[in-house]
Amino acid sequence: MSFRLFLTLLAVALWSVAAFAQTSPAPVSVAAQSTASAARQTTSPPAATNDKPKTTAANGQQSSTSDDESVATIRKTVNEVNVVFTVTDKHGRYVKDLKKDDFKVIDDSKPADEVKDFRNQTDLPLQVGLLVDASNSVRDRFKFEQESAIEFLNQTIRPKYDTAFVVGFDVTPEVTQDFTDNTESLSRGVRLLRPGGGTAMFDALYYACRDKLLKAPRSGPLRRAIILLSDGEDNQSHVTREESIEMAQRAEVIVYTISTNISGMKGKGDKVLERIADATGGRAFFPFQIRDVANAFAEIQDELRSQYAVSYKPADFRTDGRYRTIEIVASDHKNLHVRSRRGYFAPAQ
Repeated sequence: MSFRLFLTLLAVALWSVAAFAQTSPAPVSVAAQSTASAARQTTSPPAATNDKPKTTAANGQQSSTSDDESVATIRKTVNEVNVVFTVTDKHGRYVKDLKKDDFKVIDDSKPADEVKDFRNQTDLPLQVGLLVDASNSVRDRFKFEQESAIEFLNQTIRPKYDTAFVVGFDVTPEVTQDFTDNTESLSRGVRLLRPGGGTAMFDALYYACRDKLLKAPRSGPLRRAIILLSDGEDNQSHVTREESIEMAQRAEVIVYTISTNISGMKGKGDKVLERIADATGGRAFFPFQIRDVANAFAEIQDELRSQYAVSYKPADFRTDGRYRTIEIVASDHKNLHVRSRRGYFAPAQ
């Protein structure tokens, strides 16, 4: 083969290789393809969305309210305070016929800027918590207290309108009947209680307010009350007395205490029960005779049907989380006694 022919054939071969390289795709290994596919399946972010889950202050459930609507609601309601209160005359009898102008509301030592609403609370639904000391210290009169509590629930809870729950406590709180309007179920929950163990009263009150009342559905105006049966002697709680009171104030619940002390003399525990009741606008009862337990329940039932409610705007409200005092004063009725919770905690932003 001549040298010139060899060069011609070599040039044709090189041209063919170059043309094939330009028209064929680069090879990709199976391993590389599999890795890339896996990466797409595990690391691709979900589709972007502007929707944000919202929670209600009452029960922590999601709401469909838009951001703008939520902000508007906060602006309208965050600076309004609702208070349930009781009025008695100098003989201790309930006064039920007073009007809006018969009261003055003092918030943090200043007159309220505006009273938005005033009403008699007789017909508002009730949420009631029955907290029963089931420690060894109450064993002697436990059966009678159970029957008195059952009678109270039967007379107070209106089916399809009011609800109640039952908690027994010794070293820990135990729910024997959750929220229901069925008085038979509530009675069964009370009868399930058995005495034994130490006393964690503050824990029980804290739990009932935080985990039951504050998480319960709330579709409109209502009243909340806790009836606490105990000797007041706490030896097992993890929270303090003041922490349990603070939680009760946050739950806007009135606490009525019934002492199980049968010594005939007020003891240290009775003073604790007085403190809890006074701070929340309730009353403390000391039935030194067994038959007086039923009378205490009857008085609580009567009071729950003899209350007022006021909604007002404080003069200098701030969302700073600070504790603010409340005082409701009868304007021109010097012989009237007004009882309400002592204060509340402003929301914090």
